[in-house]
Amino acid sequence: MQDTFFLAEDKDDVTRNIVLRSHTSSVQSRVMLTSQPPIRIICPGRVYRNEAITARAHCFFHQIEGLYIDKNVSFADLKQVLLYFAQELFGPDTKIRLRPSYFPFTEPSAEMDVSCMLCGGEGCSFCKHTGWVEILGCGMVDPNVLELCGIDSSIYTGYAFGVGVERITNLKYMVKDLRMFSENDTRFLEEFQAIH
Repeated sequence: MQDTFFLAEDKDDVTRNIVLRSHTSSVQSRVMLTSQPPIRIICPGRVYRNEAITARAHCFFHQIEGLYIDKNVSFADLKQVLLYFAQELFGPDTKIRLRPSYFPFTEPSAEMDVSCMLCGGEGCSFCKHTGWVEILGCGMVDPNVLELCGIDSSIYTGYAFGVGVERITNLKYMVKDLRMFSENDTRFLEEFQAIH
């Protein structure tokens, strides 16, 4: 769905392109192929996308994906988990909204926005003056995906989501420019040291 990066490797007079992953979804697929429900996993990893580097986006970042498959899992379950996650992370007054979207392996699919912590929902450059910031994509696992992985979609349903770590860190710690996380400015990075 998006441009990505690759490395060219020359070996024995043959050039091979090695694609850098743009999602951590491959972990979900491998788990579904080798496990039977109930399945509950969290998949963290670094991902690479050929995107313009801005205060809100970078060409590499860290992503955490979640997958839950069991009997009677619904979109309402997904919404409640995401609301709980947002309010635990950002505070009890945090609001979320789910907007319809498209992802190849979920149906229905949505993008989740949270009320902007930097401006309190009033509108600023980080939230593009809307009061909302998109932090993750989510949806119900497409029944065809379940079937291709050997999971009976007439018995099991599930949801999946993927969240960018740097984006939520921007909001949690009110950092106005995501690029600061990768510029190696030790003065900035030292602000995030763990207390022993």
